[in-house]
Amino acid sequence: MRLVLATFTFAVVVATASAQPAPPAAIPGEALFVVSGKGYGHGVGMSQYGAFGMAKAGHTYDRILEHYYTGIELGPAPTKEVRVLLAEGRRTLAITSTAPFTIRDATGRIYRFAAGALELGPKLELLTPDGPTAAASPLVVRPGKAAPLSLDGRQYRGRIQAATLGGFLRAVNLVELESYVQGVVAGEMPHSWPQEALRAQAVAARSYALANLVEGKPFDLYADVRSQVYLGLAGEQPSTNEAVRATAGTVALYGGEVASTLYFSTSGGKTASAADVFGVSIPYLVSRPDPWDKLSPYHRWGPVILGARTLQSKLGIDARVLDATGVPTPSGRLRSLTVQTTKGSEVVPSSLARTALGLRSTWLTIGVLRLDRPSESPVFGSSVQLSGISRGVEAPTFVSSADGVTWKKAGALARGANGAFAVTVKPVRSTRYRIEADGAASPAVFLQIAPRLQLVRPDEPGVLAGTMRPKLAGTVVAIERKGAATWLPVGEAPLAAGAFRVELTLVPGSYRARTAATNGLAPGVSPILEVTE
Repeated sequence: MRLVLATFTFAVVVATASAQPAPPAAIPGEALFVVSGKGYGHGVGMSQYGAFGMAKAGHTYDRILEHYYTGIELGPAPTKEVRVLLAEGRRTLAITSTAPFTIRDATGRIYRFAAGALELGPKLELLTPDGPTAAASPLVVRPGKAAPLSLDGRQYRGRIQAATLGGFLRAVNLVELESYVQGVVAGEMPHSWPQEALRAQAVAARSYALANLVEGKPFDLYADVRSQVYLGLAGEQPSTNEAVRATAGTVALYGGEVASTLYFSTSGGKTASAADVFGVSIPYLVSRPDPWDKLSPYHRWGPVILGARTLQSKLGIDARVLDATGVPTPSGRLRSLTVQTTKGSEVVPSSLARTALGLRSTWLTIGVLRLDRPSESPVFGSSVQLSGISRGVEAPTFVSSADGVTWKKAGALARGANGAFAVTVKPVRSTRYRIEADGAASPAVFLQIAPRLQLVRPDEPGVLAGTMRPKLAGTVVAIERKGAATWLPVGEAPLAAGAFRVELTLVPGSYRARTAATNGLAPGVSPILEVTE
């Protein structure tokens, strides 16, 4: 018999009323998060790209600082020297100089060394003409004239203090404040930027350092982002050194005290207040308009696509993630992230979420695409309601595919205020559905459509008959009788004009009709027919 293949079409009925809640039987699907944002950094204080834009627009460094730090005044710095931690927890320290240098230990004894390398171990033993000598900790290495000291190959101005601590060594750079700032500015702002931007950065770096000296430690500052990135003499550039010299000894003051002049890369158009981000109100760190940072590549960024499993893993959540929403601050940045899971909800501070997820800022738009799965597989001719969430994305599209490769629009989405939607579909073969938006797509829901089989006993001895929809001519319909442990085949017949008829020896028992998967349909099984005589 020649097999006749039916031509299938997709019948989709899309809800036109306002979005309905998901049916109780729906199984939450795998969520996909589409994250877009503005800016780069914590958002408080001076936007460096904003300073860049203001400088290009002709503003001077003092005007730049006054814009980002409300109510500050410029005045003299109270400190001349700072102590910068360069290394700790080390077993050895390698210090070199291209000129003769000296060492003074804690007893005041002075040791003189020729140009070259000096390696210090945890006992601070020095190789002298009289043999190895244990110097008293801490000791201070003083450079020769016009020959800076190097630690681990990086040159630093000033002196280097070495001290023992529990069998390990610590190295601290004792350096004039202006030399420290010279080693910071080029590490925090591109040296090719306009001089007024670099000068604003120099004052901000100098002020921030003095306002955030480390307490209770034998040093004042870290050489990394715990304070500011300090590269020493190796990081200096002529243009940044010029900016430091032009602003030498100048800091931002508020109420007579040095201001904690926080700064960051990019605001996205508006800075944040300290109260929004850190929960502490500081009068000179308030939200400010920032139209000058548009030159930043991070003024707008995204979308960043994050799967639910990625979110769960990186945020350390122990249940499957279903949804995520943000609690915004007045400046637009998120205060916290509320994550809905199969076990309830968890609140994650926005700063933690930003770090864990590798995002540039907390000024975020969190879109979610989630298509839920109906609890029961449909049969041919029946309608199915698909529900889910499509929130925080523009123009989402509901699409379908028979092969998982080629997708076509299957209808529009009528979303409620919270992004919930419900769509009724009537597929005629096994079909995949998903939601697409912003270059992303939710994980697909695969509806396996089984043929609609009916099995009856006509008024003919030894005959079972029935129908199948769709009418796939030539489909073999098997008749099975329930045995002690399994279903046993007892007959079969091809489908003709949507009907089948099987002659067999009937005995009392439970019978059913069954078809194998074919032509895009899942295996089909009819309701059970009981034969009593």
